[in-house]
Amino acid sequence: MSEIPSLEQLHALGAAQQPTYDDPAAVAAAVARLRTMPPLVFAGECDDLKAKIAAASRGEAFILQGGDCAETFVGATADNVRNKLRVLLQMAVVLTYAASVPVVKVGRLAGQYAKPRSSDKETRQVDGESVTLPAYRGDAVNGFDFTPESRRPDPQRLLEVYHASASTLNLVRAFTTGGYADLRQVHTWNSEFVRNSPVGQHYEAMASEIDRALTFMQAIGAGDPDEFHRVDFYSSHEALLLEYEHAMTRIDSRTENPYNVSGHMVWIGERTRQLDGAHVEYFSHISNPIGCKLGPTATADDALALAAKLNPTNEPGRLTFITRFGAERIRDGLPHLVEKVTAEGVDVAWVCDAMHGNTFETSNGYKTRRFEDVLDEVQGFFDVHRALGTIPAGILVENTGDDVTEIIGGGEELDELGLAHRYESVVDPRLNRVQSLELAFLVAEMLRRA
Repeated sequence: MSEIPSLEQLHALGAAQQPTYDDPAAVAAAVARLRTMPPLVFAGECDDLKAKIAAASRGEAFILQGGDCAETFVGATADNVRNKLRVLLQMAVVLTYAASVPVVKVGRLAGQYAKPRSSDKETRQVDGESVTLPAYRGDAVNGFDFTPESRRPDPQRLLEVYHASASTLNLVRAFTTGGYADLRQVHTWNSEFVRNSPVGQHYEAMASEIDRALTFMQAIGAGDPDEFHRVDFYSSHEALLLEYEHAMTRIDSRTENPYNVSGHMVWIGERTRQLDGAHVEYFSHISNPIGCKLGPTATADDALALAAKLNPTNEPGRLTFITRFGAERIRDGLPHLVEKVTAEGVDVAWVCDAMHGNTFETSNGYKTRRFEDVLDEVQGFFDVHRALGTIPAGILVENTGDDVTEIIGGGEELDELGLAHRYESVVDPRLNRVQSLELAFLVAEMLRRA
């Protein structure tokens, strides 16, 4: 990897989706402080994840990436982190059994505090008057409350991102190595879901199969008890704010290569994947496993050009294309990309983001998605890869371990009116705990057929 460009050089490329700060000195001070902070992850851990993503691209593993659309500082609590981790572990057990390969567990957490927006401004009616303020860009930039003070971009929040991410990662590491992630315990949680939930009862047969498999393995003494007791869990986020990501870039003492040590995997969003833009330039210099979102406007030539820029040596596990077409478009839009990229010999892991292409606003003003559309996009993703003889490497979901009401449909049959009951997301709607587990069992059935 070559030397990382300076922040000034990156901004000269016309960096998209960046906040406008009114105090450059405060920004410089925050960045300088971040440069002195210890790494949140280690380069060796990033390399381990890269090897596992490479395995997934060959069909020897399957990637489950999930978590919040946008983390909040007040949400960085032990209960919230534990609930998110628990539901991802539950999903992973079901997918592991169905796919008969290891599931690579990647959380959208410990860094997912910034979000791109379609407009720099937001206008609302306040006391009968039209008020325009800066858009909410995530807790890393400003506050959600619609006041001038809250919406002012504050560079001090970059330091808060670091501390919130550090505390989240500390909790995750404690949970995943301290017995909370024990395979038998996670399966017990799934058994309770199947037994006690009307939705879960549909999947009793598969849960019983998993139970018999675990009992058999225990009876013959198969497997490493320590491996049953702990799991590897990785962090990821969209590396959107250049000040934060650049400040968290370090040179690895083993290899002398630069790594972004704010997360194991970082990705480029649909709005910032310009080939000559600042984000693609920055990503081309770091050694982490990286992702790039591809939506309906992406062409096969776009994908090939991005791959050439981001992974010129065609290193396995380095690049993941995360597709987000929407249920109605995936069967028509995805084949052209996969076919041409594969024909050119590009080594890439294909992951399905079944969330972002299926978002709409209800008549009562809630931003939501239909569970059935999410499921259909995943099915379309598998259908395309099966038809082409290529590998579906994983799925990405926006979900929470809590019983929120943000996505309609599913076995719970949540309708538009029910969204008001417990809608808590500050940006995009998420699958709740029951919907997440239902999706896992349904995707497991797809994996079996695949």
